[in-house]
Amino acid sequence: MGLMRLVVGCLGALVAAGAAHAEGVHEWQMGLQEPASPYAEQAHDFHTLLLVIITIIVVFVLGLLVYVMWRFNAKRNPTPSKTTHNTLIEVVWTVVPIIILIVIAVPSFNLLYALDHDEDPELTLVVRGYQWYWSYEYPDQQIEEFQANMVPDEEIGDGQVRLLSTYDLTGRTDGVVVLPVDTDIQIVITAMDVLHSWAMPAFGIKTDAVPGRTNETWVRIEREGTYYGQCSEICGAGHAFMPIEIHAVSREAFDDWVEEQTAGLTLETPPVLLTREAPAPEGAAPAEGGETEGVAPAEDAPADEAPAEDAPQEDPTNTGDAGTAAAGQRLASN
Repeated sequence: MGLMRLVVGCLGALVAAGAAHAEGVHEWQMGLQEPASPYAEQAHDFHTLLLVIITIIVVFVLGLLVYVMWRFNAKRNPTPSKTTHNTLIEVVWTVVPIIILIVIAVPSFNLLYALDHDEDPELTLVVRGYQWYWSYEYPDQQIEEFQANMVPDEEIGDGQVRLLSTYDLTGRTDGVVVLPVDTDIQIVITAMDVLHSWAMPAFGIKTDAVPGRTNETWVRIEREGTYYGQCSEICGAGHAFMPIEIHAVSREAFDDWVEEQTAGLTLETPPVLLTREAPAPEGAAPAEGGETEGVAPAEDAPADEAPAEDAPQEDPTNTGDAGTAAAGQRLASN
C-alpha cells in the first residue's frame, strides 16, 4: 500500500511538473526551462540527443558487465581463456567512439557558431558586470548606462525582492532590461572588475564577462513575458545578488518605452525606433510647410558654407553601426 502511494505521488508530481513547464521554472519540474528563442530550442534538441546517446552507452555497458559476470564467473568458466588480443574487437572499440564523437561534434559546433554573433542586428544592448550588480546601455536608442541593483525587501515594503536602479537619467528606469520580441538583438558583454557571467536560461545564453575584453552574443526573443537569469561565475561575496530580469515586449511597446526614457533629453541624434520614424532632436522641430525651425533651408545656405561634393555625407538614419561603435569606444575608455 505504501509503495502504491509512492508511485501515485510520483506520477502526480510528473504530471504537475509537465503542466507547469510552460510557465517557467517551478519546484519538481522535469526537464529544462521552456525555450524562448530559436537558439535555446536548438540547444534543447542537442541536449536530448546527448541524453539518448549516453543512455544507449550506459545500457550497453551495463549489459556487457552483466553478461561477463554471468558467462565468465568461476563456476561456469573454471578454466579461463588466455586470449589477450582480438583484432575485430579492438577495431570496433576504436571506430565506434570516433563515430559517436563526430555525431556529437557536428551539432555542437553548429550551436557555437550560431550563438557567436548576428551579422545584421537591429538593436544593441551593452552589458557590464560590476561587484556586485549589472549595468545596461542602449547605444542605438541614446539610453545611457544605468545600474540594476537588488535591494532588500524591507526597502520595498511589499515583501518582494526586485531590481531597482541607483542611477538613471530620467528617474523612470528601474533597472529592468526591456527588449522587443521578433528582433535580432546584439548583446555586448564585458566586466569592469572581476569575472562575471551573464546567463539567461530561457534564451540559451551564458556568456562570460571578462575585464578588458568584449564578448558578443545575440538573441531573438519569440514571445513576450518576463525572464530571469543570474550571474553564473563565482565573482565574490555578492555573487548571489546579481540577478537578471528581462521584460520582453512588443516592438511598439519598446518604442514607447524608448521615447519615455529619452523624453526631455537633448540628443545629438534621434533614438532608433523599430516600428516608426524617430522624433527629431530637440531644437529641430518641424515647422509649417515642412521646414525645420532653427535650420536654414538648403537653397538659402551661403555658397561658401555648402559642403564639398567630395566630403563624406553622414546618414542620420544609420545609427545602428554608429551606436555600436560608440559603445565600443566607451567600453575601451572605461
